[in-house]
Parts: sequence; C-alpha cells; structure tokens
Amino acid sequence: MSVGSTPNETSHTEPPLWSIGLAVVVILIAPLILYSLAPTGPLRESDTVFSDGQQRVQLMKPAAGSALQQQDTCLLDPGNPLIIIQRPIDRSDGTILAQVQGNPSIEWPFCPPHAEVLLKTHQIFQKPAILSGVREMLTRLTGR
Repeated sequence: MSVGSTPNETSHTEPPLWSIGLAVVVILIAPLILYSLAPTGPLRESDTVFSDGQQRVQLMKPAAGSALQQQDTCLLDPGNPLIIIQRPIDRSDGTILAQVQGNPSIEWPFCPPHAEVLLKTHQIFQKPAILSGVREMLTRLTGR
C-alpha cells in the first residue's frame, strides 16, 4: 500500500515579508508622529530653540570697544539652533537672550557661533517640523 498525502496535513509556512516590513515601518514612524503632535512647553534656560526663517537679530555684546548700536545686528539662517540663556519673563523688555549654535564659519552678515543675541518669541520655534522635513526629503529623492 502506498501512503498518500492528505489535505489535512499541516504545512509549515513562513510569515509574509510585507507584514514584517509593515511592522518595522509602524515602529519607526510612530515616535515621529507622536513627537510632532506633542505640544510645546514653556521656554526654559538651556533649552534649544530654532530660528523661524531668516531673521535679523541684535547682538547682545557689541564689537570690542564700541557701544551697542543699531548696526550691531546679524542674520540667522532658517532653522539655526540657539540655546536660551535668559527667558523672556526674566528680562524687563520681554526679549530672549540666546546663544547661537551651529555653523562654525564666520561670514558677515551671519551670526558667529556662540554669539549672544536678542530675540522675540515670534522669531523662534521650539521643535523642528519633522513631518515637513521628511516630505521635503522625499520630494528631493523623487525629483518632483
């Protein structure tokens, strides 16, 4: 007698790769979405903030030997990181004293690194727009 296979036999199959890939994508994307939806907190000393577009700001410390004048200004690049030194509620004029971080090259009219600048709250934002950054990166990659 010959033994034939029956349809009730269980066969061992591997999970489909697309479901594993989908699980990996969800695990990687979920923190980005949660971060972008989280509200911003109050401004605190030593927080990192970013310049909102290209901004002309006033330098706190003037050039050596000169008084602080209107031309003692510099430009911040869009998204330039800054570290808060004094909050707006700690200052009488409501401005924020921040230290410029980032680009190590010193070129006029851009702010030199570690310079202290005065900012208003409308000139900064607290967290970068991750989803728009991802969208811009995808548009560059696709060439549209």
